Amino acid sequence: MKLIETLKNVWKITELKDRIILTLGLLLVYRFGAQVVLPGIDASQLGKLAETTDGGILGLLNAFTGGAFANASVFALGIMPYISASIVVQLMGIAIPYLQKLQKEGASGQKKITQITRWLTIVICLFQAPGYLASLPSLGIPGEAFLLGQTFTFYFSSVIILVTGCIFAMWLGEKITDKGIGNGISLLIMVGIIATLPQSFIQNAASRLSGAGNGGFMMILIELVIWFIIILASVMLVMAVRKIAVQYARRNASGGYEKNVFGGSRQFLPLKLNASGVMPIIFAQAIMFVPSLIGGSSMLKDSTVGQWMQAEFSDIFGLWYNIVFALLIIVFTYFYTAITVPTNKMADDLKRSGGFIPGIRPGTETAEYLDKIMSQITFPGSLFLALVAIFPAIVVKIMNVQQGWALFFGGTSLLIMVGVAIDTMQQVNSYLLNRHYDGLMKTGKNRKANA
Repeated sequence: MKLIETLKNVWKITELKDRIILTLGLLLVYRFGAQVVLPGIDASQLGKLAETTDGGILGLLNAFTGGAFANASVFALGIMPYISASIVVQLMGIAIPYLQKLQKEGASGQKKITQITRWLTIVICLFQAPGYLASLPSLGIPGEAFLLGQTFTFYFSSVIILVTGCIFAMWLGEKITDKGIGNGISLLIMVGIIATLPQSFIQNAASRLSGAGNGGFMMILIELVIWFIIILASVMLVMAVRKIAVQYARRNASGGYEKNVFGGSRQFLPLKLNASGVMPIIFAQAIMFVPSLIGGSSMLKDSTVGQWMQAEFSDIFGLWYNIVFALLIIVFTYFYTAITVPTNKMADDLKRSGGFIPGIRPGTETAEYLDKIMSQITFPGSLFLALVAIFPAIVVKIMNVQQGWALFFGGTSLLIMVGVAIDTMQQVNSYLLNRHYDGLMKTGKNRKANA
């Protein structure tokens, strides 16, 4: 009943309703574009490509694009080139003084950084699009599927379309962020991931019920229970915080600026257990492509080491792949937390606002204390993140779950879905709270006028 009442309240707020409708409409456009096949390719010949991308690394890429990768769609590159460009620009901001200066200029600097990210996205697309088109024959598309042949005209036009598709998807994401609800880029990725979920579940269930996967209906129920538990654990990972007690030596006349910063009467500084989000997993996955490429290089492909590297690091559910993957996630969690959680700035802000941690001197000692706490909570957070990331491999090996369905038992897919869902729900909730607050103020004014 409470959920129904909340949904009614959401629909009563005109601005929120319009934002939700706009968001759903733009997401529908993105999903429609994911089904539009590139001109010059016979859509009826794409069955082999779908089978090739049913698991492994290609299955992961296909999940992020919502099936557009396997459809040879105009959105086949998805939004990932933009994500890659954002990561590169963020990392470059550590070493390049010009980007550091822009980061300190507020809204105007952020606008320039966004423009740099857009141009870098186009550059990345110009490399990825020809590579994707060149790999289509080896991924299972027969020669007769290319209606115009694999000519320069086909490649040139298709590259333009793929780059345009990625830029259009980026534009959709930015419009959702500005005019809709939630983070647009994250929502596009989440919708793409969810789009492949029903098919993956149905294929796994059909395998169980046919006897090929063993266990039958009972095993399906066990898988759903485990999946639900992993979702709850992921929610806890995303929401968990360490509360640092904070006191204030002074208050301002308006009732306390510090109260607004630290959550009203809650006098604490929240430090997230997983401050880095899913970025360590994305970084680690980008690195994990390297060993198989090295093993397949001309220098090592005929050697025992090269063949071993190709075999072990091409299988995302293999033992050595996941051991190295987990270690990289732990390392990148510390690295990304260090560059995204500015303990020195937090300590300075506390000092300027008259706040201090009991028993800790403001300034340098506070920064060192916060840095120590972050190091302590990052270790269990990184272990938990690594466990969630490699859990798909665990369920494949132990429970014989199909690879497509196993991807939803952890890793980037699940954490993105959980994180984006929580962020969107929080934004909707803030609209509801603000509306309730405005309603009280309006009632008060009316009563005063009537008096």
